[in-house]
Amino acid sequence: MASSNQYKVGIVGYGLSAKVFHIPFIALTPSLVLHSIVQRRPSATDSAANDHPSVKHFTSVEPMLADPEVDIVILSTPPNTHFQLARDALNSGKHVLVEKPFVPTSAEADELATLARDKKRVLCVYQNRRWDSDFLTVQKLLRDGTLGRIVEFETHFDRLRLEKPTTWKGKLGMDQGGGALYDLGTHLLDQVFVLFGIPTTVSAKFVDQREGRLVTGVGADQQPDSVSAVLSYAATGMLVYVRLGVASVESKQIRFWVRGTKGSYHKTGLDPQEDQLRSGTPATDSAFGREDESRFGRLCFVADGGKVEDRVFPTVEPETYLRFYEMFAKAVASGKEEDIPVPATQAAQVLRIIEAIQESVKAGREVAP
Repeated sequence: MASSNQYKVGIVGYGLSAKVFHIPFIALTPSLVLHSIVQRRPSATDSAANDHPSVKHFTSVEPMLADPEVDIVILSTPPNTHFQLARDALNSGKHVLVEKPFVPTSAEADELATLARDKKRVLCVYQNRRWDSDFLTVQKLLRDGTLGRIVEFETHFDRLRLEKPTTWKGKLGMDQGGGALYDLGTHLLDQVFVLFGIPTTVSAKFVDQREGRLVTGVGADQQPDSVSAVLSYAATGMLVYVRLGVASVESKQIRFWVRGTKGSYHKTGLDPQEDQLRSGTPATDSAFGREDESRFGRLCFVADGGKVEDRVFPTVEPETYLRFYEMFAKAVASGKEEDIPVPATQAAQVLRIIEAIQESVKAGREVAP
């Protein structure tokens, strides 16, 4: 198993997530080393063995799980495979990092969290957008009380994507963790959970914007591409609007619009890290994660004398997704659940919100998570 200061990592799956979001950050984390990769069907143009000739390679999961040298398993596979693979990895004595969406149901998440505790292994979910700089900026504004008491919080992931994906994202139903609610909605709802916790009630609508129809079912054949949900918090009277769309024709897509009793914050555009990673910018680059000033949000506030003014509000200095990996490595070393950057128990809570959204659509009413 691991030496006193380094852990060997095996990755299951060799798609975009493994290539862009995991392998580069493993290389930048001193206590982690890439040990092996499972790629079921390598080809001449897509081969983990060609790209990483110095590590072990498998075409099935079982030999990796049986390898005593592997300390950590990263699951970078479609969400309908996560539950069984995570359970097998934990039962094999491995620490486990699971790509989002975690698993389709909160019951499965609870079962895996219990198993991880029983096996004394770290189980973490890759909710990397907790380390988006725009989200960290929102956290700072709320922490500092700049906006006062929050009355409305809008969070968007709108895009112009009129062609249906040909990957699992366009094929799996919601019962298997597919569709916009699980793919992008997981990011938004996880951030809302970090800021505000579990809502009192949820009300939602599903829409297939590509086809121009409302979606009222939540079965295996249903995969809405757009979601509009309202989360209410009775203790403060706050409403949270969560919106995902694929037919949004905007030069600057809205990301956050936060209204409070002392001020409002408006932000457009996405955190730059994903685009930078896709284009080959290394996380060690001085520009990585940094937004250009033209992309900064705007702050409206009540100035002296009661006059409302507005100004550019700089995005905070980035921690970047490397921070996630630093925290994950620390948790593996300590074995303490409180050190896990995104514990499975929190992912289970987010899944309860997702399940309430589905139930709201099905029942046509507000639902308590």
